[in-house]
Amino acid sequence: MLTIDTNVLMYKSGGDHRLKAPCTQILALIAEGQLEATTTPEAIQEFAHIFARRRGRRAAVERATEYAALLAPLRLSEPEHLEAGLQLWADNEQLGAFDAVLAAVALDTQSATIVSADRAFASVPGITHVFPDAAGVASLTEV
Repeated sequence: MLTIDTNVLMYKSGGDHRLKAPCTQILALIAEGQLEATTTPEAIQEFAHIFARRRGRRAAVERATEYAALLAPLRLSEPEHLEAGLQLWADNEQLGAFDAVLAAVALDTQSATIVSADRAFASVPGITHVFPDAAGVASLTEV
């Protein structure tokens, strides 16, 4: 099970960027049922907050709702994820607090793989980090 970080949703939904096409491809593979993925309500909320700055709240709600449906069922963060995430954050200067909690949620799955443009995930023990570029897409589709 993949855990999708907010930035994958942002690159897919944003303007021209070198990661737009691979992020679009990853989400298309999920929509087609070729990849199994989820995220957290917090990641969807973060997406909506950032997206609304440029596109307005109504557009953000529409897109966030689409992503929530695509990645359902969403993984809820529990108090133990917050505790574990804060410890990861304390131990890893590269990792942001939000990402540390997302990593803790991902670590609580059968396959702790996070797709993110944030390379700090690669330094988290137990996490398989997939960078969302062409090579990352290829690694996700290898059988």
